[in-house]
Amino acid sequence: KPSTYMNLSGKALNYWMQQLKIPLQNTLVITDDIALPLGRIRMRAKGSSAGHNGLKSIEELVGAHYPRLRIGIGDDFGKGKQVDYVLSLFDEEEIKIIPGIIEKASEAALSFCAIGIERTMNFYNT
Repeated sequence: KPSTYMNLSGKALNYWMQQLKIPLQNTLVITDDIALPLGRIRMRAKGSSAGHNGLKSIEELVGAHYPRLRIGIGDDFGKGKQVDYVLSLFDEEEIKIIPGIIEKASEAALSFCAIGIERTMNFYNT
């Protein structure tokens, strides 16, 4: 478990990739995403940070060509309230669907390990 803040995710990822000699293509970064509706997941082989500070940190240290699984948390926040929204607790309705979201994301992560990113993207990116 990293001791860095999310905004310094690249530091933790880079350290463990070096320590364990893990190739970049075998690394899967899993992150929240306000641009996706709650519960939607999207896997990509590469891409931009899309304003996500943790992903910006990773790009600075390892580049933009790394696999990532984005898990939608929605964007139900007012102007200037993004940080409060992202750090707030889920409401009662959201809590009911969280186990299904975790299950789906877990299956996608295991699929990435077993059959690779291309086939996993074809199956989970609907």
